[in-house]
Amino acid sequence: MPAEGGKTDMERIGLFSEMEYITVGDKYVSQFNRPFNEAASKNKQMLPGGSKEMSDLQAGYFDPHFVRIFEGEGYINLNQVRRRDMMEAAKKNLGKAFLPSSGEKKPCGLGSYYGTIGGPVPFFSAQSKPREKYKAPGKNLYTNPGKKGTGYGYANITIGKQFSHSADFYDAAKLNYKKANEEHHRLLKGAPFKLNLHPRDYFDANPYFSEESLPPIIKEKKKKSISNTFKPSSPGKKGTKFKELQDFFSTILLATGRQVAF
Repeated sequence: MPAEGGKTDMERIGLFSEMEYITVGDKYVSQFNRPFNEAASKNKQMLPGGSKEMSDLQAGYFDPHFVRIFEGEGYINLNQVRRRDMMEAAKKNLGKAFLPSSGEKKPCGLGSYYGTIGGPVPFFSAQSKPREKYKAPGKNLYTNPGKKGTGYGYANITIGKQFSHSADFYDAAKLNYKKANEEHHRLLKGAPFKLNLHPRDYFDANPYFSEESLPPIIKEKKKKSISNTFKPSSPGKKGTKFKELQDFFSTILLATGRQVAF
C-alpha cells in the first residue's frame, strides 16, 4: 500500500497504458476527509468592524453633522395659500357670474312638451288621422218579410222541414242488450272448453299435496288410572315389631277391601 501522498506500484513501473474513460487520474478523496472552507484557514483574512446597530447618534450617518432639508424656512398655512389662489383666479373674470332670468320650467305631466326647446312633435300626436266618412252597405233584397222568433218553441220558421215526433222506450238500451245476449247464447254449441293438461307448479307430483279430503282426527281414549297403593306416612315406632305391625294393617285393610303392599 502506498503511503499518504505517495505513488502506487503501477505508477512506479511506468508502463504505457490506455487512458481511463471515467476520470483523468484524480485521486479519490473521501467526503469525510475533505476540509470544510479550506480558504478560510489560509493566507490573510479581512476582518470588518461588524454591522452597526440602529442609533439616533451622528455616528450612524456619513455626514459629520445632521443636515436639515427645509432649514431656515418659515411656517406656511395651507388655508392661506388656497385663498390666495382663489383671489388670483377671480381677477381673471371679466364680469359677474351668469345667472338665468328665471328658473327651469317643470313639466306638468307625462307626455307634455312644456318647457322643452323643440316643442311638440306632430308625428307623436295622439289625435286621430282624418278619415273618410263611413258609408254603410245597402241591405239585401227581401222577398218575404222575416218571421218572428228564434226557432225554439216555434214551428215552421226555419229553412228546413220540421222534425217528426219519435218516441223512445224507457228501457230501450236494456232490452237491446238482452236480445243481443240471447242471440249470443243461441249461437253457442256447448259448454266452455276446458283443457285437461293445465300446467302445474311442479314438474312431478307434489308428495305433500293431496286433493282428497283428510280423514277425521282420531282422539286417543284416556285410560282410567288406578289409585296409588297405600304407603304409611311414617315408619313404625320403636318397641313394635314388623310382624305385629303387618298383622295389624292387614286386618284393617282387608276389611275395607283394599290391596296392601309390603
